[in-house]
Amino acid sequence: MIQNERIKYLNDNKEKNGDYVLYWMQSSQRTEYNHALEYSILIANSLNKPLIVFFGLNENFPNANTRNISFMLEGLYEVEKSLEDRRIKFVTWKKKPEIGVTEISNDASVVVVDKGYQRFEQDWRKYVAKNIECPLIEIETNTVIPVEEASKKEEYAAATIRPKINKLLNYYLSPLKLSKPTISSLSFRIDSLNMDEIEDITKSLKIDKSVQQSPYLFGGTSEAKNNLEYFIKHKLDRYEDLRNNPNLDYLSNMSPYLHFGQISPLYIALKIQQTDSPGKEAFLEELIVRRELSMNYVYYNTQYSSFGGLPDWCKKTLELHEKDSREHTYSLKDFENSNTHDPYWNAAQNEMIYTGKMHGYMRMYWGKKVIEWTNSPKDAYEILIYLNDKYELDGRDPNGYTGIAWCFGKHDRPWVERKIFGNIRYMNDKGLRRKFDADAYAKKINDYTSNI
Repeated sequence: MIQNERIKYLNDNKEKNGDYVLYWMQSSQRTEYNHALEYSILIANSLNKPLIVFFGLNENFPNANTRNISFMLEGLYEVEKSLEDRRIKFVTWKKKPEIGVTEISNDASVVVVDKGYQRFEQDWRKYVAKNIECPLIEIETNTVIPVEEASKKEEYAAATIRPKINKLLNYYLSPLKLSKPTISSLSFRIDSLNMDEIEDITKSLKIDKSVQQSPYLFGGTSEAKNNLEYFIKHKLDRYEDLRNNPNLDYLSNMSPYLHFGQISPLYIALKIQQTDSPGKEAFLEELIVRRELSMNYVYYNTQYSSFGGLPDWCKKTLELHEKDSREHTYSLKDFENSNTHDPYWNAAQNEMIYTGKMHGYMRMYWGKKVIEWTNSPKDAYEILIYLNDKYELDGRDPNGYTGIAWCFGKHDRPWVERKIFGNIRYMNDKGLRRKFDADAYAKKINDYTSNI
């Protein structure tokens, strides 16, 4: 089911008598549970036109590197094969997405695009809406509940958005059926990158080659679904109790796949709902309420990736304590090289550098300590954004930006005032050791990275 609330016209252009309908795939890089793709097929069938799917590969994307590009291309390879099975041509150009789709839309009757929430994604869509001659229709498919339906404003915390989301869940938690194109587009002769040559494509791009592929996380919908099935079978039952112990791998590892749109949050939610697991409510809280709170944040707050996006009370209390003495201070280089006095922080940083994913609980500790060990909260914010976006497979993402903002008090409440942090929640190594065997965690990561 494609709810009307997921559909939004971005311009007033009239439908053209073009050669095809065009789906501009950007944030939803999958062929399953993709409302934008299914809507495109329905439009194409109604107009008796073939459908072409376009993706713009932007080598100038901030923090583009071998790790995140390879992961994305692995997913796009699978997209191409899946679309081919459905008689749909997939076109990939090494070009800025908004420029590429404007060019290829010259022969299109209608252009459909999936919804993006960040500034650059919204700017791309505004540019295309203004510069193409046919309608641009945006379909929201990367949230369970459309962000503007969940709330019309930036929410204060999970407690304020949760009742709004829960009220709408039954309506939006409905399966999505695959549609079949009536006309094949495979005969169209349009130049495209060869997705069989992922390594060659990656090498040809002017990107950061110093950040290598993850040795254990691989891209694509099939990988995402396999990981999800394993999680449901082996981890979900004890997820609520054990998720905060980084020595025990009880996380779903869905975040990189959700970031690239390689799996649908709706698909995940429906799979989890079908279980009678005691862990399902805790997981659905993270997947829907917490994740969609992050979408709300980046959508309504244009400063989501900077210190300026924080609530006034957070900025005020941190700035009031900016001149407080610090026992330890480190530079960006020190942090990036895992060169601090704290073996637990260094282990978390190394986990991120070498695997592309830091355990969620350690991410909170990691962020809090950078605040403590940096001369100003603004500098700390910039350092965290830089490291997160460079090394995390799910970097440059609403969840990541919201997680960093949380370390500075966003979506939290004031706590007892203390040095450096003011009223911001504090974490220390004693707290880690009370939760789990922190020394075992550090040893595990050190042993792992020393063998790479």
